[in-house]
Amino acid sequence: MSASGSRSALDVVAAVIRGADGSILISQRAAQADQGGLWEFPGGKLEAGETLSGALQRELREELGITIRNAVPLLEVTHDYPHRRVRLHVFEITAWDGDAYPCEGQPLRWVSPESLRHYDFPAANLPIISAARLPRWCLITPDPDQAAEWLAQLEACVIAGAQLVQVRASALGVEAYAALASRAIEIVHAYGARIILNADAQLALTLGADGVHLSASRLRTLSARPLPRDLWVSAACHDETELALARAVGVDFAFISPVQATNTHPQASPLGWSALGSLTRRAGLPAYALGGLDANSMTPALAAGCLGVATISAGWRAPATMVQACAEIFRERPAALEAAAL
Repeated sequence: MSASGSRSALDVVAAVIRGADGSILISQRAAQADQGGLWEFPGGKLEAGETLSGALQRELREELGITIRNAVPLLEVTHDYPHRRVRLHVFEITAWDGDAYPCEGQPLRWVSPESLRHYDFPAANLPIISAARLPRWCLITPDPDQAAEWLAQLEACVIAGAQLVQVRASALGVEAYAALASRAIEIVHAYGARIILNADAQLALTLGADGVHLSASRLRTLSARPLPRDLWVSAACHDETELALARAVGVDFAFISPVQATNTHPQASPLGWSALGSLTRRAGLPAYALGGLDANSMTPALAAGCLGVATISAGWRAPATMVQACAEIFRERPAALEAAAL
């Protein structure tokens, strides 16, 4: 994976088409095509003078016979193959007109997001698989004052709709953290959500968490991925050097921070939205914006190329507001697909 360089890139649009039941449509490349037989997300090359939304509409009309009603940015990723560089502009589609049909005779299959990992895709598609399996909002927990109250609020958050939780409790010792995390895992899993631990990878494995989050300091100690591929690995990144290390280690997604001033790291200089966008589009993997954000930050985060936002205090206090912000980005905008695609 390469996130920078001087080679010109072939621009390609791709669609993660998500049905009402959450399943995702994938298609199989013709045997005689480049990387024939592999599965892919529908889409294709931009033609001269096309906008991203225009190319997306044309490709999905030609391939599947559908007309998009809403397209939300999911990911931009650049990948170097031996013979060329491709830049994928990926959108999530949840509303369209028509029934998807294999207009070019290509095999189609609706699969669950978790099943995507079991299909053979071109290498450039692998970050898309991760992005397609992740929610638009990640809740990061604050340090607990009282464990019982903290656990009750965690349950309230997942009941409200939090789908991904990172347990951050930096003030606790190892034993206290493990005890709290064990209970947190039980609660989060009881509601079908996922939970990653901001802790040692072995602890996450032992307790049965869904993965581990690597602090920047922990990331710098690694030369290989610390958990199997069926578990999540995320990392805290603040600059291109840390993002490059995250890619080398095999991290699935990143938290890029701080976007704005934050009480948890008052000494850190905020990136701002422009610098965030510069980092995100060269990240080579899905990224959450983090640092001083709330529900109003979702639109600028997507515009900066992020998968979504991660919050501590705003999400902990008002999880339903964050869930509503996620739902709002998929509101249909039939009059302005280009604006919907940011």
